[in-house]
Amino acid sequence: MSGDFDLTMDELRVVARYVVRHAEDVLPVFEQAVPDDSRPSAALDAAWAFINGANRTKLQRVTSLDAHRAARSAPSEVARLAARSAGDAASAAYLHPIAQASQVGHILRASASVARIGELEAGGAPAIGDALLERSRLCATPVLIDVLCRYPPTTSGSSRLARLMSTLDHSLRQAADRSPGHTSGSGADARRRDCKS
Repeated sequence: MSGDFDLTMDELRVVARYVVRHAEDVLPVFEQAVPDDSRPSAALDAAWAFINGANRTKLQRVTSLDAHRAARSAPSEVARLAARSAGDAASAAYLHPIAQASQVGHILRASASVARIGELEAGGAPAIGDALLERSRLCATPVLIDVLCRYPPTTSGSSRLARLMSTLDHSLRQAADRSPGHTSGSGADARRRDCKS
């Protein structure tokens, strides 16, 4: 793809896998709120098709847009965040290789949404969000971090979701700075095995 740097299909699949696993964690929140709306689930299916080797097609674009429409009509913040995460999973196949911080949202917004949903379900407890961000940090592979570091850092916005995303972005970039070549020790490898495979 033409742009400010290169992104391979394999790298896009790594990003999509990271996003889809977070979106899957919170899909039940949406399905409980809107049991008859299958649009977010369809977006996750489209994301997995791409992850598993299918060419990216309009399927990922269409299901992503549909999931985002489902988010707009969802009855609660947690349901909206869950549906939007599914849309982000499908759209990860089309992450743009342009050096704009806005692109970071396509990589990390689902992770931040999981943390925010956890907080809201726990009565607004920030410690829950912090713990879920740490889990997301440990699940990030060296390839994902390498792709992330090609983009400018996201800035901390006014919303809690934006601040959570900025915190995760910062911690992943710090991990890259501390690990030349993005290699990880056996302890980090063991923690990553605790993430969904």
